[in-house]
Amino acid sequence: MPPIWTTLALLTLSNVFMTFAWYGHLKSMPHKPWIIAALVSWGIALFEYLLQVPANRIGHQVLTVGQLKITQEVITLVVFVPFSLFYLKEKLTWDYLWAGLCLLGAVFFLFRGKLMG
Repeated sequence: MPPIWTTLALLTLSNVFMTFAWYGHLKSMPHKPWIIAALVSWGIALFEYLLQVPANRIGHQVLTVGQLKITQEVITLVVFVPFSLFYLKEKLTWDYLWAGLCLLGAVFFLFRGKLMG
C-alpha cells in the first residue's frame, strides 16, 4: 500500500482511539472520579500512540511535518463530528461547517505546492 494511504488509515484509526480517550468518559463514566477516567483514558491512548507514531513515521516519507499535522487535524474533525453527534448526542451547529472551512483553507496553503506544481 502506498505510504500516503497507510498513513491516512493509521491516522484515522488513531483518531478513533484518541477521540474515545479524550471524550468517551464524558458519557461512559460521568460519575466516576476524574482519576479513574484519566487512567482509563491513558489505557485507550496507548493504542492511539501505537497507531499514530508509525503513521507519522510512514507519512513523513511523503509529507512535511506541517502537512502531516494538518492532515491529522482534518481527520480529527472527520472522526469527531460523527462521534459527538451519534455517541455524545451533541447538536450539529454551523460552527462545525465554519471550522471545516477553516481547515480546508489550511489544507490548501500547506498542500498548494503539490496541488499546483
